[in-house]
Amino acid sequence: MTQEIDIQTRIAETIRLLRKKLGVKDKTLIASVRRAKRRLPRKVYKQALVLAEAEQMAEHPKLRMVLDMPRLEKASDEVQGHLNAINLADRRWGWFLSFLGSLALGLIVLAALAVFVLRWRGYI
Repeated sequence: MTQEIDIQTRIAETIRLLRKKLGVKDKTLIASVRRAKRRLPRKVYKQALVLAEAEQMAEHPKLRMVLDMPRLEKASDEVQGHLNAINLADRRWGWFLSFLGSLALGLIVLAALAVFVLRWRGYI
């Protein structure tokens, strides 16, 4: 009985980490994983799908017995390890720096275009 509680708590923990780290607000793991697909590496996404497929089976008492627990534990460890490694402050800082870089590039292009037009018109 501890194995099924263990896998269900691992699935619940994975859902909690997806909410906290990636902002996915779905109730089931399969919906959360599908929504977070583009933000997860392919290997981690496939492992998360393994967990998500086992989510429905883990709720049923007889189907729970046929689950491959070592495979599910490995998948859970890999997904949770990746999600725990995400640094939210670093992601926000990266987004802010990317925004500033795009803004600076736009201003440089605009200034170059203005100089080109002024030179073409003969004002410079």
